[in-house]
Amino acid sequence: MSKQWKIAAALAVVLLGGWLLLRWAPWQAQGPGPGFVSGNGRIEATEIAVATKLAGRVLEVLVAEGDFVKAGQPLARMQIDGLQAQREEAVARLQQAQLAISSAQVQVAQRESDYQAALAVVAQRESDLDTARRRLPRSEQLAREGFFSSQLLDDDRAKVRSQQAAVTAAKAQAKAAQAGIGASRTQVTSAEANVRALEATLARIDVELADSELKAPRDGRVQFRVVQPGEVVGAGARVLQLVDLSDVYMTFFLPETVAGRVALGSEVRIVLDAAPGFVIPAEVSFVASTAQFTPKTVETASERQKLMFRVRAQIDKALLLRHQEQVKTGLPGVAWLRVDPAVEWPANLAVKAGQ
Repeated sequence: MSKQWKIAAALAVVLLGGWLLLRWAPWQAQGPGPGFVSGNGRIEATEIAVATKLAGRVLEVLVAEGDFVKAGQPLARMQIDGLQAQREEAVARLQQAQLAISSAQVQVAQRESDYQAALAVVAQRESDLDTARRRLPRSEQLAREGFFSSQLLDDDRAKVRSQQAAVTAAKAQAKAAQAGIGASRTQVTSAEANVRALEATLARIDVELADSELKAPRDGRVQFRVVQPGEVVGAGARVLQLVDLSDVYMTFFLPETVAGRVALGSEVRIVLDAAPGFVIPAEVSFVASTAQFTPKTVETASERQKLMFRVRAQIDKALLLRHQEQVKTGLPGVAWLRVDPAVEWPANLAVKAGQ
């Protein structure tokens, strides 16, 4: 009799435990009923890493963890003594190159003047040659008639040859002066190219100087500081981590039987564990096109229904901005999704007026 009682008591305990398990099991439906599905998730937000473009020493960090910042606000500054020295050097070289352009342009003008002078000499030598040539026939006629000595005739003939040589030399000098003009113009072009290169170098240094001041790429809140003033960091090193509290969402998972019926823009209600009485309105902004995970074994049709798809519920930006001080990431909660638009939201998931 005692043994039968023990068996009955054990059976009662098993039945009670089974009932309690079914009653409080996490998969037991606690929602508003048909037309709604739910998924567990955590509040997330877009995070931005504020990093250095160049390696160097951190001069100062202008914000503290938890501070709200605006887009374009300076957050940190890098030491720029080396860049300032490079800029001063580039400015001096640029001034030198600009003076080189002026000098080269003066050389061009001088060479053009030399060329014009050489052309005048050529004209003068050609005129002298023409005079000598006209005189020579007269001298030859006079020599034949006995009125002119052979010596004078030879002098006139030598003078013609001399003037021809002078014309040839003058033309050569004119060509050399013309070539000098081309060389001087090439120097001008080279000097102008050098100026453009130095201007580009100066612009690059100015960009690097601007990048040495790290600014907020968007409105947000400083999540944490990675480095402190005085530390030396490499190129691309993260200095601060920002979180955009106007871009907050919850990611949860739904089975494929439900995910296929979820449309972008579908209404969602988020209830956080930390504030179960506060309902946060949201809408579906993303549904994965492929399953994120599957069960280890897939043997039956019911097992295949365990394929899970990632869904993102985006919280309204205006609501977030109104409650920016209270927004926290990482909080767990439940996202309720209405898959049947004809069904009204129950009272416990209704959005309170004015929130």
